[in-house]
Amino acid sequence: MTTLIENATLITPFEELCDSALLFDDQGQIVSIGETPASLSGKIMRIDAGGRYLIPGLIDMHVHGGFGVSFGLGDLAVDLEKYATWAAGNAETGFLLSLTGPHADFIEKTISAYAGLLSGVFPGAQPLGLHLEGPFLNPERHGAYNPAWIRLPSREETQRYLDAGRGWIKHVTLAPELPGAPEVARMLADAGVIPALGHSNTDFETASAALRGDYSHVTHAFNAQSPLNHRQPGVVGALLASERVTAELIADGRHVHPATMRILLRCLGADRLVLITDAMPGAGMPDGDYDLLGQKVAVRGGFATLPDGTIGGSTAALNGCVRNMIRLAGASFKEAVQMASFNPARVLGLDDRLGSLQPGKSADLALVDADLNVFMTFVKGKLVYSK
Repeated sequence: MTTLIENATLITPFEELCDSALLFDDQGQIVSIGETPASLSGKIMRIDAGGRYLIPGLIDMHVHGGFGVSFGLGDLAVDLEKYATWAAGNAETGFLLSLTGPHADFIEKTISAYAGLLSGVFPGAQPLGLHLEGPFLNPERHGAYNPAWIRLPSREETQRYLDAGRGWIKHVTLAPELPGAPEVARMLADAGVIPALGHSNTDFETASAALRGDYSHVTHAFNAQSPLNHRQPGVVGALLASERVTAELIADGRHVHPATMRILLRCLGADRLVLITDAMPGAGMPDGDYDLLGQKVAVRGGFATLPDGTIGGSTAALNGCVRNMIRLAGASFKEAVQMASFNPARVLGLDDRLGSLQPGKSADLALVDADLNVFMTFVKGKLVYSK
């Protein structure tokens, strides 16, 4: 059945179209946006948006779990459906699963298991692939990552993961200063996988060279990387001085100070920032103790920490991160939505069908109010969440 959503403010996200409509067909493809078509034939489902915002579905390209689910643990199929259903209530229509593990056999087995699941149809947001955070990280900047799981880059180990992933691995976080990292980064780039600079303690020169080379993306800017100093700019300085790379931002207001969020937005602009949650199993759950990357994390007052006080992932939802970029960082509504929809789709090479409201693209969209409260979420034209 063809569906018409009318009386909406469309955020494409490059335009804001007030008092507009969006039409998608029974194949879940957007047919038209703007004015309500003068003539409509066949059976039409009409939805009155009540003046609310219709936005592209949000995409979280760095998340370890949520709603009690930890990717890589438990019943993978059941938990993936559970997470996908919950995520749709946060205006998400797509996400990557961020994975790690104690040793190569575990990681390879987990990748292979998910590769056999991801082509299925899920009841909410759709998994779009896998993100490997490590194990080729600098132990000096391990953050919440279990330092016992870190090792030097290996082409052989990387090939095992690529073979197990069958094309589902989309990006890999690694530190460019480690022996063997340049060779692994080149190997990933040649395979169509994004080498992402992260968990690195390298200097400005090494980071800058990496960002001019195979590394096109930076994992959670400011977190677990050498900081900006006026004489030693570090990874952060290399990022701020770069001209082409994209960077993730955990916009929960805790991982990065709001003033620093504003600085990053001014330096990179709305076109190069990607909002992520880096969420852990405690997201959407009551306070308690949870397992993250092989470490116990305590969530108290919605804040996740390791026993030593290190931040242990976030409990954020992606629509909340969009809200924070508006309230805390001064982004416009359009800019904030773009950073969580079109930008991740473009980074992942999926912007030909996802990330914006345009004719011919998938009807992955969400109906929200000005505070990003979610009323409806559609994936490929199917209603997967309704308040």
